[in-house]
Amino acid sequence: MSAASVTVRVPAKVNVQLGVGAARPDGFHDLANVFLAVGLYDEVTVAPADELRVTCSGPDAAQVPLDATNLAARAALALAERYGRDPAVHLHIAKDIPVAGGMAGGSADGAAALVACDALWGTHASREELLEICAELGSDVPFSLVGGAALGVGRGERLTVLETGGTFHWVFAMAERGLSTPAVFREFDRLAAGRDIPEPVASADLLEALAKGDPQALAAAVSNDLQPAALSLFPELADTLEAGRGAGALAALVSGSGPTTAFLTRDAETAEKVAATLRTSGTCRVVRRAAGPVAGATVV
Repeated sequence: MSAASVTVRVPAKVNVQLGVGAARPDGFHDLANVFLAVGLYDEVTVAPADELRVTCSGPDAAQVPLDATNLAARAALALAERYGRDPAVHLHIAKDIPVAGGMAGGSADGAAALVACDALWGTHASREELLEICAELGSDVPFSLVGGAALGVGRGERLTVLETGGTFHWVFAMAERGLSTPAVFREFDRLAAGRDIPEPVASADLLEALAKGDPQALAAAVSNDLQPAALSLFPELADTLEAGRGAGALAALVSGSGPTTAFLTRDAETAEKVAATLRTSGTCRVVRRAAGPVAGATVV
């Protein structure tokens, strides 16, 4: 007998390395994408309903699409189609991951909805099947399922789990407006025009820093090839980055396609100091602290 409802908690991600190759013929880019799951969470609750519908609460909920373009809805439809189920469920998303913030909030909701519907319907999909559906939904969705730390190649959807030797403390500054991921990639292509773009590869120094749990070494190795494009479209982010560096962050970078900015700190005490400075800097809307790695999509 199916449960009355199932709730899944799913984390945000930060890209500690985002290496981007030249545009492929299909319009995508090959990536070397080193993900770290951090403790900012959405929760997706799924319950039987007369028809598929999506609701959302929490910060910036008004910006979340509630139609069939929502990745949570698409996940439910994909699993239902594969197993011959009626996708008549109510999906409620309790948002805490920034919307359009470069932290994979939409992808997280897709992974959470997939796990929740699998549990509600008792379809018992294998991990491989769930990852296959995740990859069909979007490049960041598989990592939201897996969590921890991982290297994503191809479009970022082919994952290798990475060893981490400790906890890394982060501060995240949410910007006053969002940035469209496709627009940032288009700007990357524009800025790259006429240049030879090398194949992206994971940094050996960065992987070693993760494995050792060494924030100082990780700070020296973090990189984001999309950062120049994000700054080109949203120049004010440079002020946020500078404020965080000045407050003692070991590293400051745009998270993924932005516009959220991420600050790696030495420890929890330094993270609080950086967060306090950013909150009064006038350069951002909201400031949050989080540590990682944490687990991926999990039934609660």
